[in-house]
Amino acid sequence: MQTTTSPALRKTGSAAPSGPKLELITAIATLGGLLFGYDTGVISGALPFMALPGNEGGLDLTPAEEGLVAAALVFGATFGALFGGRLSDRQGRKRNIMLLAVIFFIGAIGCAMAPNTAMIILARFVLGLAVGGASATVPVFLAELAPASRRGQIVTVNELMIVTGQLIAYSSNAVLGSVSGDGHVWRWMLVLASLPAVLLWLGMLLVPESARWLVSQGRIDQARRSLTRTRPSDNVDDELREMQATAEQDAKTGQGSLRDLRTPWVRKLVLLGIAIAFLSQTTGVNSIMYFAPSVLISTGLDTQAALVATICNGVVSVIGTLLGIYLLHRGVGRRPIIITGQAGLTVALALIGFFFLLPESTLRSYLVLAGMLAFLFFMQACIGPIFWLLLAEIFPLRIRGFATGLAVSFVWIANTIVSLVFPILINAIHGATFFLFAVINIGTLVFYIRSIPETTGRTLEKVEEELTLRFTGQIPLTQHRR
Repeated sequence: MQTTTSPALRKTGSAAPSGPKLELITAIATLGGLLFGYDTGVISGALPFMALPGNEGGLDLTPAEEGLVAAALVFGATFGALFGGRLSDRQGRKRNIMLLAVIFFIGAIGCAMAPNTAMIILARFVLGLAVGGASATVPVFLAELAPASRRGQIVTVNELMIVTGQLIAYSSNAVLGSVSGDGHVWRWMLVLASLPAVLLWLGMLLVPESARWLVSQGRIDQARRSLTRTRPSDNVDDELREMQATAEQDAKTGQGSLRDLRTPWVRKLVLLGIAIAFLSQTTGVNSIMYFAPSVLISTGLDTQAALVATICNGVVSVIGTLLGIYLLHRGVGRRPIIITGQAGLTVALALIGFFFLLPESTLRSYLVLAGMLAFLFFMQACIGPIFWLLLAEIFPLRIRGFATGLAVSFVWIANTIVSLVFPILINAIHGATFFLFAVINIGTLVFYIRSIPETTGRTLEKVEEELTLRFTGQIPLTQHRR
């Protein structure tokens, strides 16, 4: 395979890349994260209106049906992640994101026009396919697009867009809920997601395909052109040669599939990814993201006050994510960030449980809200950015899409479980639900201390080499933690 630089390319020296800059490409691709955040966050404000009787504009949802409506999206996301990861390996990251934009649009319109409970559940499931596919594809696309020195910052922009989407959802819910006296307002809340879906599809027309994926397909000239759009030209050939060497080594073992799990070290690595994904959701984060207004209403706040208070959740999530991006920019390692965050959110969960034991009052409501904010700060500053980043980094190129999709599907499996059981638990044991989550997260903290690898400052090819050696027993775990 030819890897020499063309005369035209050599003349450019270290000229700036042509076409959209890396920052613009990142902004376009992470509209998928914005949609992810909006569609998962908007339901918290829509549910109180959807529970109204039909003659008042709602769907007359029971508590169990509220859980089903919330869980339908995350259940669909499980399948979206599984199939989205495989599709991104087969047809490319860019084409897959464009397909997901179409599904986002169809799902948003379907939710807004749903005439009954069955149809809203079906439309939320379709929307979940897009959310799951985006969660498996966008971080991988960004990780493959970014240079090693900026990968942490670039990938975690997707997490920033997720929480920004949630903040937009909470804010628009509060505004629409306050200015509209119509019970049909939940339809307007849900239809707004169709706008960024259109922008995502149009924007991706300007974005190059992942050079690493192109190399894995043997399309070297196209990979070089892709790299020249995101790198100084004098860096292109060295990086391209490293990609080719890794792709050629991977090609000897075939394309990624379930058969790869028969290889012990691959199976161990995929199980590590699944554990990271699953445990990120047993923090209970989505019990707060999806049901915060309902929880606050249960402490004595009225519906409108609860919707406005929930905006604070979105603001703190954005601030926390910005801090996480700053820490990665400063070169702080993945391990210390995620371990610190896990310890902090575990304490916050215990505090929320304690505040529920206090006598009912406005003070108790705001103490519960403060506990939620502390939890979300640690979650979004430390856990959210790092677990998505690790899932985009740790898998070999030949199975990256497939393995990431498989691992991310467990994000949504855990999310589905939490969405279904949380309304039941909070109704049955009230604030003790948060003590239960705190106990689970003590175990997660121990797991992180023992198992999380350090990937800071390494190219994806170097990460693959080191993890291969680790899981085949050729280097000790303690060495890879450094």
